[in-house]
Amino acid sequence: MSDVTITVRGENEARVVPERATIRVTVRTEGPERTSVVDQLMHLAEPVRASITQRKDAGTVAEWSSKRLAVSADRPWNNEGKRLALVYRASVDFSATFTDPSELSIWVSDISAWDGVEVGWVDWHLTPETRTRVERDVASSAVSVAVARAEAYAAALGLASVTPIEIADAGLISHGQTPGAPQTMKARGAAFVAADSAPSMEYEPDEIVVSATVEARFNAH
Repeated sequence: MSDVTITVRGENEARVVPERATIRVTVRTEGPERTSVVDQLMHLAEPVRASITQRKDAGTVAEWSSKRLAVSADRPWNNEGKRLALVYRASVDFSATFTDPSELSIWVSDISAWDGVEVGWVDWHLTPETRTRVERDVASSAVSVAVARAEAYAAALGLASVTPIEIADAGLISHGQTPGAPQTMKARGAAFVAADSAPSMEYEPDEIVVSATVEARFNAH
């Protein structure tokens, strides 16, 4: 039997326990006088800031930030369609990345009862180092799956071995390659999909799913 070109897809995934949790918190106030509103906001925001810096010093917060104070004003309408007195609104946002989920839960339980505090969403994720390692391992396994499939197809056709021609992200494999063309391997990386990209209000996170899908073309002979 003459040589045969085999095109296959390889997939793999890994489930990893999240290592970090980044939470957003907003402190808001409003009132009829700008100065008093700003003063009240600073008074309410300081305990939040202090609670974060204490945890940063203790090592349970990896990093944190706060945005500049924002102040706006408008005249609301009443139910009779009349404009009311001017209302000033002020807010400041905080972001903190926790290294300990249990400490995050305790902190949220504490601050959620404080005046003016709004707890936002939580983004569960991995450290960059772990992320890189897991993606590399998953990509390698996806390629191994593709090789195994190609070998299985070749064996079913009575062919002894396969030689890689091309490997690419899913959907990027070239089409219409001329049989007998020079055999080259093009490593474009794996197509990764992670389930940790969507915000969540869960403080007991699910495992993060990191997956890879590759397409590969082999010459079987």
